[in-house]
Amino acid sequence: MNAIDNSKIQRTDISLGLLLETLATAKDLPLVFHYDGRPVKGGYHVTEVKAGQFAALDCGANPEAWTEIFVQLWDIDEDDRTHMPAGKFAAIIRKVSEHVKLDGSAKLTFEVSDGVQPMQLYQAAYPNLRAGQVHIELAARPASCKPRDRWLAEETGKGVTCCGPSSQKSACCG
Repeated sequence: MNAIDNSKIQRTDISLGLLLETLATAKDLPLVFHYDGRPVKGGYHVTEVKAGQFAALDCGANPEAWTEIFVQLWDIDEDDRTHMPAGKFAAIIRKVSEHVKLDGSAKLTFEVSDGVQPMQLYQAAYPNLRAGQVHIELAARPASCKPRDRWLAEETGKGVTCCGPSSQKSACCG
């Protein structure tokens, strides 16, 4: 099967490897995830980390294949705990990788729930440091039409620049 390689990370995504590299520089700082306009509670848990290899057919009948890492966060308060240090989060991921093959370049998806509301899927932005904490914004992972997305990316990449007056043979407007 000649599948489209979907391993290219979207501009709004961060890979697991890049996340861990970044956290290594701030291992003692609290790690705070933000979703739906609010931070996770201090007692949050990483309840599951899973790796998936997917083969699919998109809506344009294009076969696709990719790997994806899912990190499940349980957003709860527990025992007056504070946000876990970035190093502890990284250690959890390392422990998982001893048993499950984790591709550092794989697409990273967070599954978040407070234990009452249904789990929702989020993509992570690049971590940033503020007020002595590492903050990671999680944005809802929307559905998309991959053939349309590829076409739009291609059209955007064709950006024509003009330096002079337009002519009938030019694609530029003056």
